Amino acid sequence: MATAFSVVTRNRDFRRLFAAELVVFGADWFVMVPLLVLLPELTGSGIWGGLVLAADTGINALLLPYTGTIADRFDRRKILIVANLAAVLAVLLLFAVRSAATAPLALVAIGAMAVAKAFYSPAASAALPNVVDPDDLAAANTVAGSAWGTMTIVGASLGGVVGAAFGPYACFGITAVLLILGAALTFTIRRPLQAGREAGTPAPRTRHALRESLGYLRQNPRIRALVTVKMAAGLGNGVLTVFPLIAGLHGAGVLGAGLLFAVRGAGALAGPFVLGPVLRRRSWLFPGLALSMALYGIGYLGVAAAPWFPLVVALVFVAHLAGGANWVLSNYALQGEVPDRLRGRVFSTDLMLATLAIAISQLGATAVVDFVDEWVILAGCGAVTLLYAIGWRFATRNVARAQPSAVGAD
Repeated sequence: MATAFSVVTRNRDFRRLFAAELVVFGADWFVMVPLLVLLPELTGSGIWGGLVLAADTGINALLLPYTGTIADRFDRRKILIVANLAAVLAVLLLFAVRSAATAPLALVAIGAMAVAKAFYSPAASAALPNVVDPDDLAAANTVAGSAWGTMTIVGASLGGVVGAAFGPYACFGITAVLLILGAALTFTIRRPLQAGREAGTPAPRTRHALRESLGYLRQNPRIRALVTVKMAAGLGNGVLTVFPLIAGLHGAGVLGAGLLFAVRGAGALAGPFVLGPVLRRRSWLFPGLALSMALYGIGYLGVAAAPWFPLVVALVFVAHLAGGANWVLSNYALQGEVPDRLRGRVFSTDLMLATLAIAISQLGATAVVDFVDEWVILAGCGAVTLLYAIGWRFATRNVARAQPSAVGAD
């Protein structure tokens, strides 16, 4: 914790990049929680909420192979700023969602936000090692990994409170302002967000860039293993589809839905700090990754059987503590082992696989949400993640002992 706090206080550019990510992640959930409650109220069906979640992740996954090449070819600072401003325009469309007839506009708006996020995420992840010194990278990853969890707590909980008190449209307006603030913070970062290219060397074209990154993954089984880590929690992410329904069954309403999303963020925030020592012990990395995947699945199997809402909340926290640790561990390993010139593309592959898994899980949950008990969806998602964790650990038991590749700044 002391080292993590130190890198924030000492490094102005990291502090501003981190603050910009806090704003972006907070805005994301400040929109999503009230929208997931609004759509069932307007339409009388839980399907629309599932479709919104699936659109958010599915569109993101489809674009990431391309947006990763953009993060390696063009100025990452400009990419981050333009992505934020494009998301502002998308949020404004949500003000038109007023009835069942206009509910499809929510899909359009969230889809446009997903496009912006697809450009933002790999550029931000690839930029991080360029704004900190090498000795600070582990601490910076711990802090940066907490951004999503921190703002899921703040965004989801405040989204629930503000949505209940003032309505969802107040949340949409605040989100637009937050996204503009995020763009302004990124604009003030002084350090370059990527390594300089040699004079006279042109940026690789998209097709060549994709072939180069695929070739790199084929030649590095350890990197291949690391980019499949986040899929475990992704395949269990269909549980989010039933969060509002679970809260309703327990009589907790919109505040309960906001609480579940907030506790999810609290777990993701705590995870990197709880399993932080794994970052400093290479031999612990792959066992730690497998353990975090399995704990996520076990947590949701417990949620499926829990009879009391406080126990549901506690188990959601445990599951996402494991999920948050899983995310940061894999990010740190990739940032330390992948060269800067390939980092955007490798991270886009990593994020694509994770978000594609999320979209598949959410679409599966959406397809059955009106026909089966919510607890069946929870247990199914938990079981899938647990089985994936066991299979991944078995498949990578030899890869884990391989030496990491050297990192270059080229």
